[in-house]
Amino acid sequence: MPYSAEHKQQTRARIIEAARILFNRYGFQDVTIDMVMENAGLTRGGFYNHFKTKEQLHHAAVSSFLHGRGAEWRKDAGVDPSSPGEDMVRQMISGYLSSDHLGDIDGQCPMIALPSDIARSNPQVQTSYQQLLEAMVGLFENGIGKEANDARQQALSLAALCVGGMVIAKSLPDSELAEEVRNAAERFALSQLKG
Repeated sequence: MPYSAEHKQQTRARIIEAARILFNRYGFQDVTIDMVMENAGLTRGGFYNHFKTKEQLHHAAVSSFLHGRGAEWRKDAGVDPSSPGEDMVRQMISGYLSSDHLGDIDGQCPMIALPSDIARSNPQVQTSYQQLLEAMVGLFENGIGKEANDARQQALSLAALCVGGMVIAKSLPDSELAEEVRNAAERFALSQLKG
């Protein structure tokens, strides 16, 4: 008896989530299809029922963050996109630049976990990464409440500061310096808001 469409969709989601976590931990190059399928509790042969290539899976894993783990993260951080305003922007900055987010390797945003991998990846994966950045910028832009061009520029700057601050902090072997960088980025980003 063939599997239902719902079962196939659930299986695909398990593969994508296993891949997302493994890519965060080890990077794209060091993760094999066998590793992904084992972590999803499946056999290698099942991979090709869902994806043609590992690159296609990479695209799906990056894309899944926004409405999967990213949605959970926003909820946990108190970020409510349906309630734009500077309080929402503050919550986003503080949550994104938190020590919890820095330490959550499995749950980290791909913009922090995978920038070098994405830069070397195919255009489809780069587009999914760009969509994450555009979503972040959009949240900031909607919450800032300035004239359109000013809000856009400030939103782009805040996103660059949040992502860049976390990428640098994540890359440092000295945890004290990493915390200094993270704290400095958070303080400066928050200081750019009106209230």
